Amino acid sequence: MKTALLIIDVQQALCHGEYAAWDSSRILANINAVAARARVAGAPVFLIQHDEPGGPLAAGSAGWQLADGLDTAASDLRLRKQASDSFHNTDLHAQLQQRGIDNLVICGLQSDFCVDTTTRRAMALGYPVQLVADGHSTVDNDVLTAQQIAAHHNATLSSLSSFGPRTKAVPATGVEFH
Repeated sequence: MKTALLIIDVQQALCHGEYAAWDSSRILANINAVAARARVAGAPVFLIQHDEPGGPLAAGSAGWQLADGLDTAASDLRLRKQASDSFHNTDLHAQLQQRGIDNLVICGLQSDFCVDTTTRRAMALGYPVQLVADGHSTVDNDVLTAQQIAAHHNATLSSLSSFGPRTKAVPATGVEFH
């Protein structure tokens, strides 16, 4: 098995200020630890950025930039998207196939939008996923706290079996790169 790491939407506007995800400092630290291990293992690291015209994530804006505190490397691959699904209208799947990737590690923001949708699409495309259980977050909504939403997605995504490949929620310290 060959594994790649997808770091989804860890952008300035989603980590700092008005739209900051719950516990973003801890989430960033966990993502950085996983990314460091991925780089040592020679696994490709994809930095995925959401473009949202006219909003806090407008391409090129201060909020669109990768978050302060996110460790990056020159070898990291960058991908821009405009949908919750990191595969939708991007060349992500083709890039993974070109590299012989057959297993994904997914982390980032936001649990209930882009992390959820990308994880489900990854499974539908045949990729087993290690979801970094303590490496994704979101903001409170009218019904649940961000902490509840993240926990819910760890449980829900791990219980899906209809796609064939499975998702396993794994703490950052337990993520494995093959």
